[in-house]
Amino acid sequence: MLTNNDARTPSALASADAATERRDERFADIDLWSTGSILSALGEAQMAATAVAYAAAPQIEAVVDAALPGMRNGGRLFYVGAGTSGRVGLQDGVELTPTFGLPPERLVLLLAGGAKALFEAVEGAEDREDIGRADVLEHDPGPDDLVIGVAASGRTPYTCSAVRAAREKGALTVGVSSSPQGKLLQAAAMSIVLSTGPEVISGSTRLKAGTAQKAALNMLSTALMIRLGHAYRGQMVDMRIVNAKLRVRAIAMVRRLAGGTDAEIEAALAASGDNVKRAVMIRKGIPVAEITARLEKAGGDLRRALGERA
Repeated sequence: MLTNNDARTPSALASADAATERRDERFADIDLWSTGSILSALGEAQMAATAVAYAAAPQIEAVVDAALPGMRNGGRLFYVGAGTSGRVGLQDGVELTPTFGLPPERLVLLLAGGAKALFEAVEGAEDREDIGRADVLEHDPGPDDLVIGVAASGRTPYTCSAVRAAREKGALTVGVSSSPQGKLLQAAAMSIVLSTGPEVISGSTRLKAGTAQKAALNMLSTALMIRLGHAYRGQMVDMRIVNAKLRVRAIAMVRRLAGGTDAEIEAALAASGDNVKRAVMIRKGIPVAEITARLEKAGGDLRRALGERA
């Protein structure tokens, strides 16, 4: 399906595609290679992809620092994408609540084609500019929100339209693309360029491009969560305790950070509503009645709430 603002034919669109769509002649006969040689080529490509994400650290740093004021003011984190890129974004976003305790209401996950597209391709979904715009506007993005659009080609209509609409509403918008010339990077206020080049299997952006996206989003979201006070001494102190394995991990974290017997730690966790950060404060001798005020004054930062020097 052609979008309203692009009347070129499908063949013309293909010829104008990003480097992710080009052929790499080194792999023209890969179907004749041994399994070991195929795996070596794929493994080398994956290592190159993570190197690309590492090289993008200055761009990621700029995004994190720009997003912090709004996020500290209660802003939401949006992930927008289609196909593989959309699923990579969703995977990164959905893990932030159990890992760092980001409230679900502060997380918006938009995938072209909706939930059905998680498991199968939804024909034409990524081509719908109108739906991309409607999907993001349904959540009324504003100046405190961070909207991240992910598209390997940098030209996915659904994603570009959603990011453009969010930017018009004043949200901080970021385009993550493997194509420096992509429309997404023009639509967004800030850019993270992941130039992974042609894939081992032409056009299969679930390979290098997908790996670079996952690594870059991991770096961005984790750095953002750390700066928002959801980690302390390398521990995920706002982790949600939702099963037996995580309860064991929580007990170990409290013991490591504040000491105590199993019974003392269990009592602190119970008194804190199963929050590691608050349980540590209880074990450090801070009255339960003072904990909320201390954390609010410290912006959720446990180190500051405990009065420790940086």
